[in-house]
Amino acid sequence: MTAAEQANGVSWRVAGAMRTDVGRVRSLNEDTVAFVAPTERDPEAKRGLLALVADGMGGHAAGEVASALAAEVVRRVYFSLDRPPREALLAAFEAANRAILDYAAKHPDCAGMGTTCTAIAVRDECLWLAHVGDSRAYILRDGELIQLSQDQTLHAQLVRDGVLTAEEAEKSPGGNVILQALGTRQEISPELWSEGMRLRLGDRLILCSDGLSNLASDADIARIVSRLPPGAACAALIDAALAAGGYDNISVGVFVVERAAPTESNGQAATQRINIVDPPAGAPTLKIEAIAEG
Repeated sequence: MTAAEQANGVSWRVAGAMRTDVGRVRSLNEDTVAFVAPTERDPEAKRGLLALVADGMGGHAAGEVASALAAEVVRRVYFSLDRPPREALLAAFEAANRAILDYAAKHPDCAGMGTTCTAIAVRDECLWLAHVGDSRAYILRDGELIQLSQDQTLHAQLVRDGVLTAEEAEKSPGGNVILQALGTRQEISPELWSEGMRLRLGDRLILCSDGLSNLASDADIARIVSRLPPGAACAALIDAALAAGGYDNISVGVFVVERAAPTESNGQAATQRINIVDPPAGAPTLKIEAIAEG
């Protein structure tokens, strides 16, 4: 929100939607998405909004277990802690990492499983990011699409280090080698923002797994997100990835910072609560809740 908007008492909300699709090639969807936006009446309201994408890896449905565990643990821990967003997100990611490792230790068929996790939190009109792996977060502001997260892949690191150019990285093998994922080692170093980004009316936020970012260009993502409301934008982005081959699971969330309607002055969001993911076979009895557009 700009200074002028604050002076005029403009109130806004973040509305959004998330979708996930198995794609055209794989028989199992190992992605998990979650979007939770408590209303003022909820005890968790002061923690703000949380949304995430987790892209699991591992055979025999282990990736599905890892991503579901990550989503549930991050959500539960984040909303349980009365800490600044950065500290709460770090604690949530560390807890999710331990939960996945502990589960794999007790279930040999899940050995080696892991998951990416890219999460955004909105609190006090600011955006916060926590990220591990190669799922992505973007912001579309004033027509410009900006990638907020840094891909934790071999090629992306080589480009950042100046060893490869972006053009060379696209042509080199090994581009899908992930350097870090939840549940694959005891210690993790998530990308965490030390300061929040002040949001403005009209900002659009995008979360996605690499099943979208590998198949849809930045130009296509910006064009679709800029002209459609969140739910329709999610559907159109998935359709674009499917049309380009859909060789991976595809998950996406689109969120818009918009003026709150007069009927929302009490903080009650115009949303409905839906169940996105049921626990995979053999996983703990957990449910991931999300908020869909009303």
